[in-house]
Amino acid sequence: MFRKLKHIFKYIKLDKEKLRKDKINISENINQQIPNHIDNIEFKLKEIFQDSNDFIIRKITTGNQFKTRILIAYIDGLIDKQLIDDNILKPLLLESQKVIDDESISKRNIIELFEETLITASEIKKVDDFNRTIKAILSGDTVIFIDGTESSFVVSMRGWEARAISEPNTESVIRGPREGFVETLRTNTSMIRRKIKNPNLKFESIELGEQTRTEACICYLKGIADDNIIRDLKKRLSCIKSDGILESGYIEQFIEDAPFSPFPTIGVSERPDKVAGKILEGRIAILCDGTPFVLTVPYLFIESLQSNEDYYSRTLYSSFNRLLRFVSLIITTMLPALYVAILNFHTEVIPVKLVFSILNSNEGIPFEPVWEAIFMLIIFELIREAGVRMPKPIGQTVSIVGALVIGQAVVEAGLVSDIMIIIVALTAISGFIVPSLSEILPFIRLALIIGANILGYMGIVLIVVIVILHISSLRSFGVPYMSPFAPFRSKGMKDTLIRMPLWTMFRKTESLSWKYSGRYSINKNFNEKEE
Repeated sequence: MFRKLKHIFKYIKLDKEKLRKDKINISENINQQIPNHIDNIEFKLKEIFQDSNDFIIRKITTGNQFKTRILIAYIDGLIDKQLIDDNILKPLLLESQKVIDDESISKRNIIELFEETLITASEIKKVDDFNRTIKAILSGDTVIFIDGTESSFVVSMRGWEARAISEPNTESVIRGPREGFVETLRTNTSMIRRKIKNPNLKFESIELGEQTRTEACICYLKGIADDNIIRDLKKRLSCIKSDGILESGYIEQFIEDAPFSPFPTIGVSERPDKVAGKILEGRIAILCDGTPFVLTVPYLFIESLQSNEDYYSRTLYSSFNRLLRFVSLIITTMLPALYVAILNFHTEVIPVKLVFSILNSNEGIPFEPVWEAIFMLIIFELIREAGVRMPKPIGQTVSIVGALVIGQAVVEAGLVSDIMIIIVALTAISGFIVPSLSEILPFIRLALIIGANILGYMGIVLIVVIVILHISSLRSFGVPYMSPFAPFRSKGMKDTLIRMPLWTMFRKTESLSWKYSGRYSINKNFNEKEE
């Protein structure tokens, strides 16, 4: 009986899967022949795009003696109508009369006639598969069907509205390019191509999402990027099973090495110069249509303390900023925990006068230091989130006024001491210096505060050791996350906590653990001569 029920459920599952595939049959890789009659083509197109008022069909007839019917199909809003008028309709209606009425023209070579003479678009492809024509229409291309033939032409006439290139808000710099990626994939690839004018720069496209059919692209420098990592990335992308991919964050969650780790193992950027620099180091970029955020793999922990502006400034200034970010990371994670540990267990490490000052500040406070710290950090996160989500002019005002009013109010009400306000303010300011780690800093602060409240300094050391062991065990596409610190690579230390002069990194050994690559020279023959 159980075996029969098992077979019944199996057939039900197969039937559901069959119905699901029938609904999205245009995404299958099975070739479907194009009907050789215009009326049949029109019927099939209207059946597929029924109830879609943005789908446009235009039928025209050319020639006087030898009449030829043509059907043009496209999605309104995804194409440039002016381009269709100038490059398709005008040649077919006006300039084709004499050519088609020539007695030497037959149905067999009319396809070549349209491709070589009549259609004046710069990008045209001959397609014999009906499913591919549907995908082309949905992607914003214009498809031309000719009566009596089993072929069609896919013409690139894309012309939707797009955001202009502007400076990215998330990665501001004082010195460097002011352009950032946009939501159009082809515009983003062109910006990378402008940075790296090398035929070895490869772009490979892939469609993701069974319903959205989102176009994505992997970009790498052949001969620099490791072939094993490229194959691994392609395999992970091909294994993505999802109805929709709407942003690169979807892809990141599908292909990352440690999905439950708070530390990111995939880099994100919306600056073309930063992505180009990573590609020159041997990394692989993943671009997704519809978003300005580009992913880069492999990603190392040290990259969280680096900025693309470091390479545009002089060595001393860049190294000072690197060290400042490292110190800021220590302050923003450990300062509240150190304060709690000192008050609970280690008051002897601070001067006597400062002890009396702290005791006077804490007099009348009903909460223990640990609850003060947690309470104020939660308030800070609330103010930060409100400032981010609200409109930009209002958000800045809310952040500043909210911090001042709430800070003064909680002190006057006797809920929090003055010194705790200073501690939280320094913690918040230091956290803004390392924005790439902003998602994990609250969790580390909370763990350190709890450890400090239980065991004092020993609790802080215990949590720090656990965090270091965790990030040391992480891999990003096979590369140790803590490289070049663990495993230690002396030559990779040139671009870590300090940045050595660029001329010392001409043949720079990267932190990536597969091969040496010339970051500032992509001429392979020149590098071989140097060796």
